[in-house]
Amino acid sequence: MPPKNSAAWLPAKCVQPLEVGPARYTPPGAKEIVVKNGAVAINPVDWAKQLLGDALLSYIRYPCILGGDIAGEVVEVGVDVQRFEVGDRVLGHAMSTAPASNNPTEGGFQQYTIIREYFAAAIPDWISYEQACVLPLTLSTAAYGLFHEDFLALDPPFVPAPSLTANSKAIIITGGASSVGSNAVQLAASAGYQVYSTASPKNFSYVKKLGATRVFDYHSSSLVEDMVAELQGRTLAGAYAIGNGSVEACSQVLRRCNGNSKKFIALAGFPLPAQMFTTYVGTAFFFVSTMWWMGSTAVMSYFTGVTTKFIDGKDLCKEDNVVSRLVYRDFLPLALASRQFVPAPEPLVVGRGLDKIQEALNIQQKGVSAQKVVVLL
Repeated sequence: MPPKNSAAWLPAKCVQPLEVGPARYTPPGAKEIVVKNGAVAINPVDWAKQLLGDALLSYIRYPCILGGDIAGEVVEVGVDVQRFEVGDRVLGHAMSTAPASNNPTEGGFQQYTIIREYFAAAIPDWISYEQACVLPLTLSTAAYGLFHEDFLALDPPFVPAPSLTANSKAIIITGGASSVGSNAVQLAASAGYQVYSTASPKNFSYVKKLGATRVFDYHSSSLVEDMVAELQGRTLAGAYAIGNGSVEACSQVLRRCNGNSKKFIALAGFPLPAQMFTTYVGTAFFFVSTMWWMGSTAVMSYFTGVTTKFIDGKDLCKEDNVVSRLVYRDFLPLALASRQFVPAPEPLVVGRGLDKIQEALNIQQKGVSAQKVVVLL
């Protein structure tokens, strides 16, 4: 007899709060595992989808189960699964909101989630479920922008990391204390790049511990001048932009740096504040601003020679994707076991149980610094 499952459902567009109720337990298909979730984490897309309804991810069918970050114990494995057995502790990127899935069985906000084998990694005993679950979705986003051939196309990460030399290429990663930034800094450092990041001064030491060579105050009026001065003579592999104003700052720096530098910016997320999602007026402004911004990047490229591309993850679900191959299979298990790569940022646990997920969404919407909101199950 299958286990009883339950979920925090989004039953229809713009419904608040999420409705906790029964969910079907689904056995795994080929190259899939079922994970009994010990902890789940919250990402901005979760509350944004709840507030914006069909204005965001309009292909999603209701009722749906959101949630892209899980960690827990494998309870069942499908055919052709090679890397996991029942009882293994894993983290996984839950894919319910991906266009190639659109399936609530793959949502994270439930007791039992279907995870694709190639988007899971074993976690060592020193990492708790609440620590592990901060990684998957933002790790995938960071890796996609850094390593995908359509974006920065960096060299892959290794264990141990290549030694830095005076000739090592540099990369700009803004927002180093953010969830995506915390992963991007570690991945780029493990790939042998000198990482130049930005953060609030209170988070400088945190970002440096993750592997950044130098961290700049993103509030500083002299940010661009300071970065240009520091990067003179270095060859840049491009920039990974996170946060408001990051594209403009990165563009100015890249335009003024070494002629051999790559004039390309991978952008994670639209540069709009969270408050814009909270009203219908804000929703309309979100779309007007987004359309203007997407068009303006082409103009920016024409006049500055710097290309900006939004990280869309359009082929992320493919089994042989660069993210699944380079990160989840080849790098992450060894990197976690050796503590070269650490779960970051720190989990902010708001409670236990599916009924706490709505509260967690609300907290994340208000904003956190160098933390990721987590619920234990």
